[in-house]
Order: sequence, then C-alpha cells, then structure tokens
Amino acid sequence: MTTFASSAALVDAVGADLGASDWMLVDQERIARFADATDDHQWLHVDAQRAADGPFGTTIAHGFLTLSLLVPLLGELTTFDEPTTVVNAGLDRVRFVAPVPSGSRVRASATLSAAEPSRTGVRATLEVTVEIEGGDKPALVATSLLVYSPTPS
Repeated sequence: MTTFASSAALVDAVGADLGASDWMLVDQERIARFADATDDHQWLHVDAQRAADGPFGTTIAHGFLTLSLLVPLLGELTTFDEPTTVVNAGLDRVRFVAPVPSGSRVRASATLSAAEPSRTGVRATLEVTVEIEGGDKPALVATSLLVYSPTPS
C-alpha cells in the first residue's frame, strides 16, 4: 500500500507503481449474486453442469463483475494521511483479456500515469491490470479515472 500525505501529493507521484492488492476469491456464490444483481443469468456464469461441457470447462465470472472488483481492489493500493474521498470518474480503456474461472483468485496492480489538480481535488489516471492467480494472461487491463478529494471534517 502506498501512503500519500494528501490527495494533492498525487500530482508529484506520477509514474509511481502503486503495488498490488491482496488476492480476492471469485467464487460461484459471488458470480451468482452478480448475475442476480444484473439480470445476466447466461449459462456460462450460472449453470455449472452445462458450463463443464462449455468452452472454459467451468463457469466464469462476468466481465463486468471482474471490472466492478476494481473498487475494492484499487481501494487497497493507496491510503492518505488526511481524510480523502475517492470518486470513480470513468474508464478510458478496458480490455477483457482472459476469463476468470469460478473459484479463481484475482488481484489488481496499478501505476499512477497522470494526476492533475481539478475543481474538487486531483483527477488521477491509473493503468490497471487484474491478474488471475496462476494464469498466463491477465483477466483485464484498464485505464481508470479517479478523483481524489479532501474529505471535509
């Protein structure tokens, strides 16, 4: 975990490797809950018996489930000495490179590629990779845009 004095300190840290998060389990229960939340019950995600005979040999996480895990995974990479609020400002690029089989563990690593002051704090760009434990390809690569703002006391 990388610690910054304040959100403003991000501007001087462009190019910093923010490290990697802890591993997170993507089990069938998590996949099923995401399917329920999004009404995406495609058999590749929720039907273990049918998926066993499918292209991946098991159920796989939704790509958007893997993408949504950026919230907790990236949250592990930075901390601030002053209270800071982080707001998702979007994504410039996302590529789903490899499927995440049910029961896999994933983690995120990131580099701070840009940071500039904005009206509400600092707008930062992170180059993110989500890897699958033991995998030869990442699950996804993305350019994530975040706004870090001082939290009023």
